[in-house]
Amino acid sequence: MDKKKDVIGKVTHYYDKIGVAVIKLQKVLKVGDKVKFTKGNMSFEQTVESMQLEHKQVSSGKKGDEIAVKVNQVAKDGTVVSKV
Repeated sequence: MDKKKDVIGKVTHYYDKIGVAVIKLQKVLKVGDKVKFTKGNMSFEQTVESMQLEHKQVSSGKKGDEIAVKVNQVAKDGTVVSKV
């Protein structure tokens, strides 16, 4: 299975105090999508419950956007985000 085709983007920044990851998108991502965060041997899955673009609530982000998503676990810089 080719994992690259499911890659949505990469985490460019993680705010640990508020549990938010900033993701630079390579593909469209919508609220309600189930995604997997992977870095090294660490990975977790979750559903996107909300996202922000430039501090405004949005229901989806497109290629090139840097969106902020609340995450359930730590997602350090460079973490790969893919669709489940």
